[in-house]
This record gives sequence, C-alpha cells and structure tokens, in this order.
Amino acid sequence: AVHTTTERASACFALQNSLLSSHSRKMASTQDVNMDGSLAGCEAFGSRTTMLSVHSEEETAMLPITVGGSKPSGRYILVSGRADEKDGLRQPITTGALKPRVTYRVAGWISLGAGAARGTVRVNLGVDEDDNGNENLVECGVVSAEAGGWTELMGAFRLRTEPRSAAIYVHGAPAGVDVKVMDLRVFQTDRKARFRQLRDKTDKARKRDVVLKLGAATGAASVRVVQMDSAFPFGTCINTTVIQNPAFVDFFTNHMDWAVFENELKWYHTEAQQGQLNYRDADALLDFCDRLGKRARGHCIFWSADGAVQQWVKNLDRDQLRSAVQSRIQGLVSRYAGRFPHYDVNNEMLHGRFFRDRLGDEDVPAFMFKEVARLDPDAALFVNDYNVECANDPNATPDKYAEQVAWLQSCGAVVRGIGLQGHVSNPVGEVVCGALDRLAATGVPIWFTELDVCEPDVGLRAQDLEVVLREAYAHPAVEGVVFWGIMQGKMWRKDAWLVDADGTVNEAGQTLLNLQKEWKTDARGSVDGDGNFKFRGFHGRYVVEVTTPTGKQMLKTFTVEKGDNTPLLVDLADA
Repeated sequence: AVHTTTERASACFALQNSLLSSHSRKMASTQDVNMDGSLAGCEAFGSRTTMLSVHSEEETAMLPITVGGSKPSGRYILVSGRADEKDGLRQPITTGALKPRVTYRVAGWISLGAGAARGTVRVNLGVDEDDNGNENLVECGVVSAEAGGWTELMGAFRLRTEPRSAAIYVHGAPAGVDVKVMDLRVFQTDRKARFRQLRDKTDKARKRDVVLKLGAATGAASVRVVQMDSAFPFGTCINTTVIQNPAFVDFFTNHMDWAVFENELKWYHTEAQQGQLNYRDADALLDFCDRLGKRARGHCIFWSADGAVQQWVKNLDRDQLRSAVQSRIQGLVSRYAGRFPHYDVNNEMLHGRFFRDRLGDEDVPAFMFKEVARLDPDAALFVNDYNVECANDPNATPDKYAEQVAWLQSCGAVVRGIGLQGHVSNPVGEVVCGALDRLAATGVPIWFTELDVCEPDVGLRAQDLEVVLREAYAHPAVEGVVFWGIMQGKMWRKDAWLVDADGTVNEAGQTLLNLQKEWKTDARGSVDGDGNFKFRGFHGRYVVEVTTPTGKQMLKTFTVEKGDNTPLLVDLADA
C-alpha cells in the first residue's frame, strides 16, 4: 500500500477511530463509526498488486449535496493494480462499534479510473470468521459507477447479533479497473429525528386550511368535523384463497381501499395453454371487489422477465409472438374495459427484456401502452418495477427508471403512473425520499404497488414499515400504497405479514392502523361571529355535525381536495 506521512495527515477518507467515545456517542447519537479522512487502518486486499493511494478531485463543486446532507470533500482513495474483481479496499471496524437491531447507513461517492466506461462496485460488511477463517459478507451498498464521474452510494445494513469482528470492503469492478472511493461513511440512522423532519412536509402535502361557511343563523353553534375517508388510499393483493378467510376479509373491508390480484390476471394464469382462456378467477376477484366497493389494479398485462413467460409463448416465432401479444391485449382489455382504473402494462422492464429481444423491436413496450390506451382510454397505465427505492440495484436506479419513462413518452406512450413495488428490507427514510424526489421530477404520479417490509422481528418490522409509510405519505408525488399481502401464511415473502394467521393484528399491522388514524382529522369548536368554522384537515371526505344553542342538530357532508395554499371555502349554509 502506498501512503506517506503527509497523506496520512491530510488524505481522503478512512474508517478510523471506529468506536467513538461514550461522550461523543451521546453528543452525536446518529453516528457510530467515524471516518476522519486518513488512510490509517485501511489496507488493500486480494491480489498482491493491489495498492492504495490518496488524491484530490478538483471537479466536485457540481456534485449535489448527498441525502446525508454533506457536500463531497474532493479527497479520495484510489484502489489500483486490481488483478481480479474481488480485489479492493478493506477497513476493519473496532469491536463493539456495531450494535445489533440498529439500521446503519452506508454513504459515499464511487468513481472508476481508466479501463471501463462503467462497472458495478460493491460495498460489503464482513462479520465474524467461520471455522475456515472466512468472513460472512453482508451487502450494504451497490452502485453502477462510471469513469470520469462520481456516483453516490446509498446503502444500509442491520445485524442480528453483535459481531466479534467486522470490516468494510469495497470491490467488484472489472479486473484492471481502478476504483475511486470518496467520503465513505457508516453511521447509525435516527428514524425519530427523520420523522420530526417529515411533519411539516406531511402537513404541506396532505392537509389544507378549510373555512366552513355555516351562516350567521347558526349563532354560537358547536361544531364537530369528522373525516370519514382519506384521499390517500391503501390496498393489498388478493387471491381466490385468501378471500375465503373471514379474518382477512374483515381487515380488508375495514382498512383497505384497493386490491390487486396476485396471479389471477397474469398471462400465464389466464392462458396457461395456448387458446385455452381462463378468466374465471379474475372475474371472481373483481366481483368480490365490486361487492365491497373496492377498486382493483390490473396487474399485469405482460411481464418482461423471461422466467415469468409460459413455455408456449417462448416457442412462438417472431410473427406468431407479435400476433399473440396483440390478441392478449385485445382479449383482456376489451373484456375489462372501464373496470380496472390502473394497468401495469409490461411488468419489470428494468430487469427483463423478453418481448423486446424476441420481437427485435425496441419500441414494442410503447406499442403495448398505445394499444391498451386505445381500448381503455380512461385507465392509468403504469410502469412497475422493484429495487428502485432501495438504491441497492445497479439495474434499477431511479435515474434509469426515469429515463425509461421518458423513453416511453418519446415513443408516444402515455405513462400515467410509476409503480414502485417496494419489496424492502432495512429501509432508510432519506434513501427512499431521494428515489421519490428523482422520480417526481418526471411529473408522473407514483404509487407503491406491492409493498412488503420483510423482517423476522415483528417489532423491527413495525419500525421499518413506519419508515416507508411516513416517507410515502409525506411525499406529494405519491398517490397511494398497495401491500403485497397482509396475512401470515398468505404472502409471497415471509416475515412481512401485518395480521397473524388467527386474525390478530400484530405490532406491524397496528402501526399501519395507528398511522391511518393519525392521518385523519377530528376537529371541534364553535362557529365564529361571521358564521364560519375554520380548521386544517387532511384531504378526504368529511361529515360535519352542527348543534345550535337550542339543541337543534344538522349533519352535512363535504370533501377537502388537494389545492394551492389558499383556504378551501365550503358554503354549507344552503346545503
């Protein structure tokens, strides 16, 4: 390794003094691992040719402030002489610095030297050695880095037990390519502090001043305003089995507004064998929703992932496949026109290319959107993909997702929804918000379409769920949240349920119910001298009860809709 005394004093970054003093820990409770800008303790690992050196970057002024709130320093470590993808940088962390059940952020900037235009760089935490002396690696950040530019690292991890040993690793780029690492930091998240920051944002995004004009004739009447329904919907996926469960139906009926079918509308379900159509299950689920007054998302017309395409479709030649695609759109959308307010048109295009590759036609996704819109012009057509909100998948960055939307629009497709699946673990609020901000710049509404928060410890699951829900609700571009299941034993991902198998609402489920209650308005007071009652309330549908001094009562309903900063005037005097 190459590092001089001067470089030690002024250099780029390092994980030194990992364990803060108890005093500094109390003063800075959000940070458990301190990186003070020196190479002390850093070491090259892998091939013997791998070396570390320190440098300064002059072109950081244009880089944005990170989601952690700090400007890039311009000082970085260069990892050179890499003969293998596994070669990189290693920094031990002092024993005791990392605690179990705590979510840690991993942040910094990554760039590549000459030799590759782009490459995947991984940051892992190595903990505890096994009997063979091997460390167990925990993924805590992945970026698609490029030469000549800096990419922000936004990772996270959580440990179940306190490690006997720990070290940070940076590696993964192609052999022979230098890696640059700037301002790498590991620090404890503070979700409560983040929630406090979200209060004003939530108030601006979801509430509005309201003036109820009740008329002078009401005198000094008492008023109670109660919100009946929220304008921000929640939903869950359903299937033909779960709707037979009374406990599920009870929770769904009382706390959900939307549904999405788990498999019953997918092509491999409705036409498992060519020409043998089966819409019975989808019809039954749609009828179930209609009886309960719930809306349903159309998921999905196509699925780009190769593993989700039935074999008979794979056996078609190009012309036959194009004909089958047209028949699929015509048959499904014509059958259900007007009944699905949303459609996921071509699922997971960031991760799959089946139709584009097999049809040899790059604009086939836009064709799908345009055909669906022709047959059902009132439906909002969505893109839908996973890992975008977690910043841990180089194939699914917010930038790539936004670029996909722009590409579809340039091809004439009308994209009216961005679906974030939200299959998350160890969520960090600032990271989720960073993804939402980038996608919001497209001007297209965002939904969490398949949310499940996976964590075996139900207490931590409740905390994680609150992180995602508060970020979603506080962001003005997000218009709804649909869970990918809510009940134990009835979900695709285990350790994510909100309702136990016997119908008991667990701690995570109670978190949802508490937030739904928090995000509803119940206001009381008296009519003022001008015959008005003023309050600030969440968007949604309301009922007002007015009781005059003589005991006369009247009930009236009204709706608080999203608007500008001016108060909503609701004239109820003659209603």
